[in-house]
Amino acid sequence: MGSTHRPGRLLGHRLGRRFGWLWGAYGTSALGTWLAFGAFPLIAIRVLHAGPAEVAALSSAGAAVGAAVAVPLGPWTEFRRKRPVLIAMDLVRFAALLTIPAAFVLGVLTFLQLLLVSVVVAAADITFRAASGAYLKTLLPAGDLLVANARFESTAWTTTIIGPPLGGAAIGLLGPVATVVADAVSYLLSALGIRAIGGPEPRPARRETARVRAGDLLDGWRYILADVTLRPLFFHTALFNGLVMAAEPLLAVLMLGRLGFAPWQYGLAFAAPSVGGLLGSRLARPLATRFGQHQVLIAAGTLRALWPVGLAFLGPGTGGLLTVMGVELGLIFCCGVFNPVYATYRLERTATDRVARTLSAWTVTTKASAALLTAAWGLLGVLLGPRTAIGLAGVLVLATPLLLPRRAAPLPSEPRPAPSHG
Repeated sequence: MGSTHRPGRLLGHRLGRRFGWLWGAYGTSALGTWLAFGAFPLIAIRVLHAGPAEVAALSSAGAAVGAAVAVPLGPWTEFRRKRPVLIAMDLVRFAALLTIPAAFVLGVLTFLQLLLVSVVVAAADITFRAASGAYLKTLLPAGDLLVANARFESTAWTTTIIGPPLGGAAIGLLGPVATVVADAVSYLLSALGIRAIGGPEPRPARRETARVRAGDLLDGWRYILADVTLRPLFFHTALFNGLVMAAEPLLAVLMLGRLGFAPWQYGLAFAAPSVGGLLGSRLARPLATRFGQHQVLIAAGTLRALWPVGLAFLGPGTGGLLTVMGVELGLIFCCGVFNPVYATYRLERTATDRVARTLSAWTVTTKASAALLTAAWGLLGVLLGPRTAIGLAGVLVLATPLLLPRRAAPLPSEPRPAPSHG
């Protein structure tokens, strides 16, 4: 499908003051998240003296349980105005994270508290993403969605580049709890930014009852699986993301263990290539305008699948480090192009009164499949060795382009929005 953007507006495209506040809020919370990257495992290890099993549970079980908790929140969010939901989820994350430094100062911090906070934050993250996608679709005309998503993607990669080094320095000076405070404050600032957006918001579609019924929990998945375009894209992203994430712990074992890379080299191998994501996100809209969104989706989705198998050929020394950086640069560049086009493609093909449920179901599935595949590949790493398991993941990733939608379906017809009263 060709782009609906007007020609001559590729650079300096203005999306208005209200989007500016939303974008600023996103950037603030994203920076806080990356400043606190790895803070929970560090607290568990250094403060609570947790073992490997507990640290693994903190990462996987927290995300998996949080995804399960978020399942009923998708239908609940659908029939409410989205801006108050966004503010509420920011405040929930702010309050939950702030309990960590409070308990640390009082000397009562426990592993169970870390686990519960990770569950609450994971559930709030999923709900926030679902509500923000639905809100963005009402905030901007369809022709501006790709510009907005490209800016979000660019911001995400920028904070990925600068956040962990700054957070690492803060942890070295002040300890890991300090970065949790910074993350908490970032959500408070995000809530204030979203509140400052102001303006009216269309009233959501009414429903017969305010209660979430058991059948409502599956609405998002029903909608995805019934759509000829969303269905293959859904399976593609869940499988691709899950396989790429499943190989990451094994790559850490291989690099930091058998190949003897220093921790700073391991960090550099993934931080420096993030520049590729920044470049890719800047090119996403010009490419979509030139070749059409569907063609760019297929091309970028195919090209990004070619890179991960290269990690199986990783060796020691400078050559090995350059190999990782080259593979990651190619992968992240293609993802930087793919992600905003995919996010826009998905929004355009989801009816406005279904966005929150659809995005919630999508994110829950992606997180659950990543947790499941990570656990499975951990076992494969034990049985086959990390290098073989990484190679197997890369070979399977090569097949994921087969799940991309081969043709663009027509956009759904939209119901007329209910009048808004602010």
